[in-house]
Amino acid sequence: MKLRIQISRKPGVLDPEGRAVHHALEGLGFSGIQDVRIGRMVELQVADDISDAAIEDMCRKLLANTVIENYRVEKVA
Repeated sequence: MKLRIQISRKPGVLDPEGRAVHHALEGLGFSGIQDVRIGRMVELQVADDISDAAIEDMCRKLLANTVIENYRVEKVA
């Protein structure tokens, strides 16, 4: 089974990469950009019988810093 884990900073947490991209877009002449947030995606190929609890455990212990980040797990067919 393939898992896709989307990780993003929590609202209110400073996003320096997003700020730099926002500034660059404005510098290139793009207007109307209100905010840019940068995240990351992790794809995992796992055994079909892996438990949801194990997946959550992986996310909380290694893949996402839950103090400043949110994550969302998607099971891909």
